[in-house]
Amino acid sequence: MKEDLYTKSLFYLDTFCNRIGERCVGSDGNREATRFLMNELSHLGWKTSAAEFDAIDWVDGGALLQCSGEDFHVLTGPYSLSFNGMGELTAASSPGELESLDFMDKILLLHGEITGEQLMPKNFVFYNPDEHKRIISLLEGGKPLAIISATGRNAALAGGVYPFPLIEDGDFDIPSVYMTEEEGMRLLKHIGKTVTLESRSERIPARGYNVIATKGREATKRIVVTAHIDAKKGTPGAIDNATGVIVLLLMALLLKEYDGPNLIELVALNGEDYYAVPGQMNYLAANHDRFGEMIININIDGSGYREGLTSFSLFDLPDELSNKIMRVMNRYPGITEGEPWPQGDHSIFLQNGVPAIAVSSKWFVDNIAVQDITHTPKDRPEIVDCHKLVEISKALNTFIRNI
Repeated sequence: MKEDLYTKSLFYLDTFCNRIGERCVGSDGNREATRFLMNELSHLGWKTSAAEFDAIDWVDGGALLQCSGEDFHVLTGPYSLSFNGMGELTAASSPGELESLDFMDKILLLHGEITGEQLMPKNFVFYNPDEHKRIISLLEGGKPLAIISATGRNAALAGGVYPFPLIEDGDFDIPSVYMTEEEGMRLLKHIGKTVTLESRSERIPARGYNVIATKGREATKRIVVTAHIDAKKGTPGAIDNATGVIVLLLMALLLKEYDGPNLIELVALNGEDYYAVPGQMNYLAANHDRFGEMIININIDGSGYREGLTSFSLFDLPDELSNKIMRVMNRYPGITEGEPWPQGDHSIFLQNGVPAIAVSSKWFVDNIAVQDITHTPKDRPEIVDCHKLVEISKALNTFIRNI
């Protein structure tokens, strides 16, 4: 069975990252990935369903910026509206500066302190600091022609990309582009001059799906295992998060004959790496009065990295479950308890009073603020050790059968 699981995991990794490829929400690849997963789960005898939701796909046509005969390298803001025009360049480096600045009908350069971390989308309900809301309100109220953001690195919130897009929000309707800090310093020398900006971008109405598979007897005693199936545009999304979905599939195989007292629910959520988290919002709406049925959530995200051990983090587990998971995990030399981390779908269960276990790679949890892999083309199958996915699935199978 172990060799079969390993072979299966290699096949699934190749399918999601190479054969399907692009899995951003709303894309054809994302829908192909959910169809593939649903078919596999159905063939393994699980009762499956697809929960449909609205989304938008996004086409990046590139961007150009010129001033005083100089060219500047800029990138189109994800999900931004397009722009083609000229305007006077002005700049702000803090919310206070932004508040006192008249930038109506000008092209606004944001740099320094104000671009230190990616702004939360305006309608994001799970985490949205007041300072972010203030900045968005000032930008919308100030009515610039377009926004240029000069950003650095912030792997904890934006992944490993450099520069990162300050604004990634399909509900924000001021055209935006972004550039490196170095390009921003060059552009600052041209404040007050006319800049020419062309940014080609298109929002495309689309559909997406969560995939839910169930097995077991008692619907009011649910063990919910989750992994997000989507990935950022432009990345194969191996660690983030094809490996999590592969663990779901391996567990479906191991639990194929399960007939225990609890209901096991395997859920591929669709939207963790998308500005509006539509799959998560869909799941919350469908279960708004049912979280009391859930014994525990187990969320797999970022697992299987070739370096280091697998880590698991416990969140609000009662002593009985905590003792059980510790006894199981201690049998597996490649798995260790790690530091808690909030950046995952387990947070939506915790916010609704459900205990949770988050499974990831210790290297990623320990280096979350400095890694340069997630959300980039570096997140490829070559960085995955599928033996670790087998170990995770076997450990979780044992734990679930003992609940």
